This record gives sequence, structure tokens and C-alpha cells, in this order.
Amino acid sequence: MNYNLMREFADSWGLVAMALFFAGASVFVLRPGSRKLADEAARIPLQDE
Repeated sequence: MNYNLMREFADSWGLVAMALFFAGASVFVLRPGSRKLADEAARIPLQDE
């Protein structure tokens, strides 16, 4: 593979892959119930056991 072919691939499908990853991460973070899980994870370092 030469440089130009790899660049064309990254320009087209790389952008699509990054957009899909961003959309998936956004849905994962903004899903219902994620606030409770995030609060629980934030309290882990403060727990004495």
C-alpha cells in the first residue's frame, strides 16, 4: 500500500469510525441511570474498609 491510498482510506473510513465511536460513547455516558453509577464510582476512593 502506498501513502496516498492509505491517506484516502483514513480520510473517508477513519472519519466514519471516529464519528461512530463518538456517538457510541455519548450514548453510553448519557444513558438513563449513568448518574448513579458515576456517583458510586466517584465515592470509591473515599470509602474506608
